[in-house]
Amino acid sequence: MPLIGPERADSVMDSVLTSPAISVLICAHNPDLPRLARVLAALAAQTLPMPAFEVLIIDNGSTPALQRDTIHAPPTLHLRIVPEPRLGLSEARATGFLEAKAPILVLVDDDNGLSPNYLADACAYLDAHADIGALGGPCLPEFDGPIPPFANEFLPLLALRDLGPEIQSVPGQPGQRLDYPLFAPMGAGMVLRTTLAVDWAAAFRRGERKLMDRRGKSLSSAGDNDIVLHLLAKGQGVAYLPALRVTHILSIARLEVDYLRRLNLGIQQSWMQVLRFNGVSPWPPISRLGAWLRIARAYVRYQAWRGPVQRIRFAGAKGHFLGRVP
Repeated sequence: MPLIGPERADSVMDSVLTSPAISVLICAHNPDLPRLARVLAALAAQTLPMPAFEVLIIDNGSTPALQRDTIHAPPTLHLRIVPEPRLGLSEARATGFLEAKAPILVLVDDDNGLSPNYLADACAYLDAHADIGALGGPCLPEFDGPIPPFANEFLPLLALRDLGPEIQSVPGQPGQRLDYPLFAPMGAGMVLRTTLAVDWAAAFRRGERKLMDRRGKSLSSAGDNDIVLHLLAKGQGVAYLPALRVTHILSIARLEVDYLRRLNLGIQQSWMQVLRFNGVSPWPPISRLGAWLRIARAYVRYQAWRGPVQRIRFAGAKGHFLGRVP
């Protein structure tokens, strides 16, 4: 059920005759065009009045460059394509944050379909909760083939989750350290206030935030965690809203053993790095030699030679120890 009524929709419509209420940011590098078309169709079907939001596609070095007539964008979308030749998801996000015109941002991957009330509900929730800086919701899969039985354990690596029907939140606490909430928003569908995003982007451009996200063949993926930790440090809270449902449109190839192994290693390594960078890691740093000694023991403990599940688990342990090396 939407959180926004007709009277709220009308007020939003009136307020965006000169500027949008929400900027939807899609970072894309050589995207699958049929999937991207579905993402854009879901945005065109939003219940929030069309003039109330803009869509920015940050073309992160795609070859050929993305053009409106080649991505099959619905003609009703207020859409801009912004080039960012420097490869990396964090680079693309920083550019999008600085280009956005609205006070609220929604991060949408190029394979994410938003539920019809997503933008309206996000706008209404942030309007009603001034201390919340970012929020997200469930992310559910749509695979193009059957899931191998061994892979069910590792679906969360693909940013898939459903934390149930209850709203969860932690309010902002200025001047206090907050532990990272388990329900904190992920990059897929993250809603955040543009002022906080711009502050993060400016720090990133100054070299004060490390590059810990996807870049080329790297499967590091702590950029969204860094954004959340940045806003928590600014005294803002985060929330989980079950109404904000994302459909993650996935190829079954994402469940291949080698991909999941590399993904688990990259996620765990960058998670350790981002916690240490933000000064909130509960694990002490270790030497490179100490890391490799622990990795050797983990190889035996996880019996990594036995099968795909053991190899993927071991890769996560390896990433954990490598990420603790300063």
